[in-house]
Amino acid sequence: MSEFFGLKSSSSATPSDMAMRKEAMMQNVRSEMALANAQELINKAGEKCYIKCVTKPSTSLSGSEETCLSHCLERYIEAFNVVSRSYSARIAQEKDSL
Repeated sequence: MSEFFGLKSSSSATPSDMAMRKEAMMQNVRSEMALANAQELINKAGEKCYIKCVTKPSTSLSGSEETCLSHCLERYIEAFNVVSRSYSARIAQEKDSL
């Protein structure tokens, strides 16, 4: 299993090598989570705004549907950003209190 993570053997790696690999892996996980969150945001916003704004689906959007979708997506992203900032601040606060 150690070969899977790019380690030849655990006895040959120095503590600083292990720390660097751990940090790189954690950064990779953070990036993957951010990407997954962004994809979920787009999917959920698209679903909810479409249901709200497109009452009679057709081959094109009306002007009012376009406006509604635009406003809906803006609000959804604003709300997501507020929640994200609050969550990040709380995590930082809890980390500092440890």
